[in-house]
Amino acid sequence: MLKVTGSTMPGAQSLLPVTVYAAAGDEESGTTTPVHRDQLSLYTAPEPKSRYVEPEAGQLEDTVATLRNFLEPYKDWCQGTYGQIKPKVQSVVRFGNDTYNFLKNPPQDFYPRAGVIAFTGALGLFLGRSSRVKRLIYPAGLVTVSTSLYYPEQAVGIAKSTGDSAYERAVQTYAAVEKMLRPDNKPDKGKDPTKP
Repeated sequence: MLKVTGSTMPGAQSLLPVTVYAAAGDEESGTTTPVHRDQLSLYTAPEPKSRYVEPEAGQLEDTVATLRNFLEPYKDWCQGTYGQIKPKVQSVVRFGNDTYNFLKNPPQDFYPRAGVIAFTGALGLFLGRSSRVKRLIYPAGLVTVSTSLYYPEQAVGIAKSTGDSAYERAVQTYAAVEKMLRPDNKPDKGKDPTKP
């Protein structure tokens, strides 16, 4: 049995030296030995004997987990689509800003030229009102002619690149048609196909 003796004032107990008597292993002998305060188990923290137990998931957590698993493919698809669309949207926004800045400070005689070009397009629609083909050809042709009159250098560059690409397409089409009409695996007349 432990017996602590000291001052009668509780606040002064921590300031004054205290004699502590602890019972020895044998209580019947009646002898007590002094024990230092730090040796008592009262002043040491016991070893923790606890372990972490994972709490069971409730109905709300199960529902949220199921919803996340269900929506994960859609989330991945949306992120992939956003990654593909984002550069295109940024280029459109950049084009819009450039156009706005160009129209805010246009070059000299820009608006009169644009008015003439728009007028020739409207004139083409008026002249081509009799058929659908004329409604496509006349406005496009008149706008092209009036634009080439105001911007001849750009018209020449566009005409060259368009002519080159049209020539390449014509050559490719000719080669494809020739390949379809004349297959290479025809044997020659008068020769035996089994002999080289």
